Amino acid sequence: LEGSIPLFCACRVVKFRRTGESSRSEEDGTSGEHEVQIEGVRTELEPVELEDGAAVPKEFANPTDDTFMVEDAVEAIGFGKFQWKLSVITGLAWANAMEMMILSILAPQLHCEWRLPSWQVALLTSVVFVGMMSSSTLWGNISDQYGRKTGLKISVLWTLYYGILSGFAPIYSWILVLRGLVGFGIGGVPQSVTLYAEFLPMKARAKCILLIEVFWALGTVFEVLLAVVVMPTLGWRWLLILSALPLLLFAGLCFWLPESARYDVLSGNQEKALATLKRIATENGAPMPLGKLVVSRQEDRGKMRDLFTPHFRWTTLLLWFIWFSNAFSYYGLVLLTTELFQAGDVCSISSRRQEVKAKCSLTCEYLTEEDYTDLLWTTLSEFPGVLVTLWIIDRIGRKKTMALSFLVFSFCSLLLFLCVGRNVLTVLLFIARAFISGGFQAAYVYTPEVYPTATRALGLGTCSGMARVGALITPFIAQVMLESSVYLTLLVYSGCCLLAALASCFLPIETKGRGLQESSHKEWGQEMVGRGSHSPGESQE
Repeated sequence: LEGSIPLFCACRVVKFRRTGESSRSEEDGTSGEHEVQIEGVRTELEPVELEDGAAVPKEFANPTDDTFMVEDAVEAIGFGKFQWKLSVITGLAWANAMEMMILSILAPQLHCEWRLPSWQVALLTSVVFVGMMSSSTLWGNISDQYGRKTGLKISVLWTLYYGILSGFAPIYSWILVLRGLVGFGIGGVPQSVTLYAEFLPMKARAKCILLIEVFWALGTVFEVLLAVVVMPTLGWRWLLILSALPLLLFAGLCFWLPESARYDVLSGNQEKALATLKRIATENGAPMPLGKLVVSRQEDRGKMRDLFTPHFRWTTLLLWFIWFSNAFSYYGLVLLTTELFQAGDVCSISSRRQEVKAKCSLTCEYLTEEDYTDLLWTTLSEFPGVLVTLWIIDRIGRKKTMALSFLVFSFCSLLLFLCVGRNVLTVLLFIARAFISGGFQAAYVYTPEVYPTATRALGLGTCSGMARVGALITPFIAQVMLESSVYLTLLVYSGCCLLAALASCFLPIETKGRGLQESSHKEWGQEMVGRGSHSPGESQE
């Protein structure tokens, strides 16, 4: 609406702002003030008809008070000292990658030490993902019902306790149960992304979520380095105990974490949300928006049916497959890397397996120093994976970034059909892991952006649960099927990623350049376009 809106009353001018529009929008070149000529004093505004027959929007219904929403406050306060602290603390929770990376190191060690057949080795890996799969939706529901901070704290403490306890497992059945309980706790750690994203201004969100993934990469690298030092001297039990250190540090710093202001507003706790926003403004040295914080309509939170409304049904189903393929391929590559390095190259792995079977079904080989070195090189690929994704995600969008990552991984998997030497093998695995980890990171950016606050944690939790289904299946492909045919194994991973690339292209919503949606009762896009002066199609650097 431009200019003034004529109402059939007496001449009196009232100036007001759009509901939810902070004073900061004026600095961006968009005036929040509009004049209305009124012929007579009325105690309350009533809907009137414009010349084109459209009713006056409800957002013009507050002529006396300036108001703002959490989105306005987060944008006005911007990125500063508070977000840097939050990045480090939530990053420590995200360093639980150590608990995942240890699977590729622990499996061959226990295979040799306890003389486990290959199916029991695969089960030891899969049980972790069973725990994650069974708990991901539960942690998402807890985070939507009782708060992001509550769900995250409980899951981290759970993982820490059983992670340390598994280092004392006397027999196979004990470690199987305890690692399953560790997986149950890890299923809630992705909620750190939900909490983190809800404190980030729009222009910084994609970059910051991707940069927090650096903690995942650091965790995997640190785990390999720790294994090089600990395994030859102290053994795998100490490796399990020491791998819980980042979570122990996070547990000690948990008291500093605030609850999400978006969650507090949605649950009707306006005073707590306002106090949190003032705390952030103080730490960042930025002014709060003028006016009164608008309390969103309270909604049912954490309801599965909201993921399947007409606006989100296809998004949910496609995202489930994308997350499944991401985890299936990522963890499959992690496990395949160990197997391929022990064999030397792809072409000799089948003959090597046959020789091992001829000798003894329980014959095993410990990881050598060269294996650890090559494992470290492929693990380091996650850093360029972050950088590449960081560079392209705001240029080509979230959907195309995920599609590109899947396509490159699929192509590298097909190149492994060639009889390449160890050096070329390392390069191909390096590139494949860089891009599949980049695709995973893009999914972590896209998913919290596409769902509204009422179902954001549940949406991320269910997607994480589907990822664990893929991770649950992958050991039987990367370790068991590999014994029958290395080429069929590679074909499975390549084909899955090709389908995931298509699924990424068919996602109905692109979230690049959009704010976080607060209400599930509005069509996607109504309150999502950034309040800056850029156009919707404009790239935001």
